[in-house]
Amino acid sequence: MAELTAFTYQPGVSILHHLDVRMKLALVAAASLISLRLDFAGIGLMALPLLAAAAGCRRSVRVPAGELRWIGLLLAFVFTARMLSTAGTPIISVLALDITREGLREGSLVCLRLVLVFLVGTLLMATTRPTEIKAGVQWFLKPLPFVPAERIGTMLGLLVRFIPVIFEEVARVSDAQRARAVENCRNPLRRAAKLGIPIMSRVFERSDHLALAMAARCYSEHRTQPALRAVLKDWVLFCLCCGWLAVMLAV
Repeated sequence: MAELTAFTYQPGVSILHHLDVRMKLALVAAASLISLRLDFAGIGLMALPLLAAAAGCRRSVRVPAGELRWIGLLLAFVFTARMLSTAGTPIISVLALDITREGLREGSLVCLRLVLVFLVGTLLMATTRPTEIKAGVQWFLKPLPFVPAERIGTMLGLLVRFIPVIFEEVARVSDAQRARAVENCRNPLRRAAKLGIPIMSRVFERSDHLALAMAARCYSEHRTQPALRAVLKDWVLFCLCCGWLAVMLAV
């Protein structure tokens, strides 16, 4: 069984756990889009309620150190790319590449935006059941013509359930290669290939096994969905969050 990660639903009694999934999906989409145009002050203001929500769900939102390492590598890559590709006032020149003041600012800003989006997504995944996410996505897509809402909802539900499996395979391959001293290889491209190819192979293999198991059990996209019902408490919290996002948009 896949180990629990920050992207796995964990039961709780917080406000976010009981908030209607349709409202959570709408707030996540709005917060992610608004974060793309925020500066440092706006990101700090938006992060305050998110950190408060994470503190209220601290028993559910737990990010293992292994996942933080991969997220840190992604942020480092994005920061380096923006730092070296943004034109401006040069500060340091390394191997004919200029590190500019504007590049440092843009790199830091993009990384903070990604951290904000990661925090929003983590709160959603840790406080919402995959079946509810699937039902919420189908509810939004059902009115659209020529859009297979059930199929897209099923795909997203499987994706949510498969994320812990991917992290499990990464941990297994990393442990196996560490036992074979592959990490001593100095060529970073070769190390990445030795890590990435086995992971992709095992993930595709498990995906194929899952597809065969679903076909053997006559799995159908038309299944009974969980009841979606928003109460007054949900509407009050949703309106407060929308008001806060509107303030962020106006900043």
